[in-house]
Amino acid sequence: MRFVTIGVICVLSRMNSLATNQIEIRATAVRVSDDALIIDLTDGRTVSAPLAWYPRLLHGTAAERQEHQLIGQGLGIHWPQLDEDISVEGILAGRPSYESRESFEEWLASRSRAS
Repeated sequence: MRFVTIGVICVLSRMNSLATNQIEIRATAVRVSDDALIIDLTDGRTVSAPLAWYPRLLHGTAAERQEHQLIGQGLGIHWPQLDEDISVEGILAGRPSYESRESFEEWLASRSRAS
């Protein structure tokens, strides 16, 4: 079985061919609660992910969490004060942060030194 993407058409090659349109789902609004990242999507859904999946958000202040911007016309979210970027695709796929423990601990230590 082989997947081939051409433009916005994804074709599954096997004995039979099946073509489907790929829909780009984007964020329209973002909220961060004490324990969840909540995102409104262009297709009308609202999805959430546990804040524990994103340690930088979890350790950020409420003010830092609220200062975010949509990037790539809503394909991702950026938190400048936390140096965090999260893609809508990753959230929908259920992928937590890939940041290594070492990298996160260095970031956390740099925050302590800055205080």
